[in-house]
Amino acid sequence: MDSNNTASTAVNNSNIKAMPIIISFLIAGFVGLFSETALNIALQNIINGFGISASSAQWLTTGYLLTLGVLVPVSGLIMQWFTTRQLFLTSLVFSIIGTIIAAVAPTFTVLLIARIVQAVGTALLLPLMFNTILNIIPPHRRGKAMGLIGLVIMFAPAVGPTISGLIIDKMTWHWIFWFSLPLLIVAFVFGAFFMQNVTQLTKPKIDILSIILSTIGFGGVVYGFSHAGEGGGWGDPIVIVSIAAGVLSLILFSVRQVKMDQPMMNLNAFKYPMFVLGLVLILVSMMVMLSSMILLPLYLQTSLALTPLVAGLTMLPGGVINGLLSPVMGGLFDKYGPRFLVTPGLIIVTLVMFGFSTISLDTSTGFIIGLHIALMIGISMIMMPAQTNGLNQLPPSLYPDGTAIMNTLQQVAGAIGTAVAISIMTAGQKSFMEDAANPQDPATMIQAFTEGVQSSFIFGIIVAIVGVVISFFIRRVKVDHQAN
Repeated sequence: MDSNNTASTAVNNSNIKAMPIIISFLIAGFVGLFSETALNIALQNIINGFGISASSAQWLTTGYLLTLGVLVPVSGLIMQWFTTRQLFLTSLVFSIIGTIIAAVAPTFTVLLIARIVQAVGTALLLPLMFNTILNIIPPHRRGKAMGLIGLVIMFAPAVGPTISGLIIDKMTWHWIFWFSLPLLIVAFVFGAFFMQNVTQLTKPKIDILSIILSTIGFGGVVYGFSHAGEGGGWGDPIVIVSIAAGVLSLILFSVRQVKMDQPMMNLNAFKYPMFVLGLVLILVSMMVMLSSMILLPLYLQTSLALTPLVAGLTMLPGGVINGLLSPVMGGLFDKYGPRFLVTPGLIIVTLVMFGFSTISLDTSTGFIIGLHIALMIGISMIMMPAQTNGLNQLPPSLYPDGTAIMNTLQQVAGAIGTAVAISIMTAGQKSFMEDAANPQDPATMIQAFTEGVQSSFIFGIIVAIVGVVISFFIRRVKVDHQAN
């Protein structure tokens, strides 16, 4: 396909200073992803403060994911209409406004609106970050650069619950957002001085029908799975209609993109086998990781009766180690390629899932910390190597589309993984209660919950094994094209 018509192409990057650009993205990305998980620990406080139900509070996460699912697919098109600098600063403006609104939110509705505004900023930032790295860093050095991005992507969500627990212990949940605000302002000022434009704008024709189909498609699937995970159940008419409408819209969207001369999302990226393989492995990792990240805090606070702060601290070492290892894994990828890392990483993840499926009321926190550290090491060996290797196979004209596809489907995989995990947990819990002699006994209820968590981790085992099998087919991409 003609890159002049279908995708943004790199400008002459000989005068571009890569490090200040990367630092700008690292600061902005850290705050955006920190606030995403920091709020999870505060949900109970928000429920009590506003007098709402747990299912209503879950909309703070669902609304965020839904906004990403709707906007990220359009990001490939947006990056061809607006400059890197314009999009970076705009994303931070949305993030800053959303953070201020959340910090002063007097009602739950205002807080939900603030989260959606924040998600708009994240939806613009993440694809732009990956696309920019692909354009300014040559293929043989991308592993290390992607590793730095991985450090932020994994470290920020890891420290989010811990810092949130510390804040809530001393102050109200509003201070989670006041903590984020100065860092966002620093990122905006830094970006205003150092962010440079790294692509030429092609301004392709905007196809309204494609945007509508994409919105209904990705939005319907994310909403349907999220609603099922929130307790709606798979037989709920809302779940069935949402997922069915979403899948049908995605089929129509795909058919339309293939037939268009200037598609909104160029699906030719799927013609590159290592891109497809890397994408599948990332989706496997996201499903396992996000389902674990929602199950473990629930288990720690319910089954082991830990406080939010202690639960956050329990998950901190694994997240920190994962973040620190991401640049290391990036360097190893540059040197040895993906197979050396990805297959062993998936084997580690599979063994960890087996370990998590054995947890009980008597399991020690040390055992959980050890398994979580091993899980995060395994994930660090998979995510960035698989992603970088896959994107390396694409020609530069497909970079915006490749990053949009990967980022969009990660949100979908996250929604599916968490929904299935929660559903299996609920079903396991219900099955145990049906056979219980005294279902009203609090100890029995906690045991039932623990049994449900064990069952849910079996889902993680199956997904991880599928990943191991697929990983045997991965090979290092020989890059013929270079970043300009």
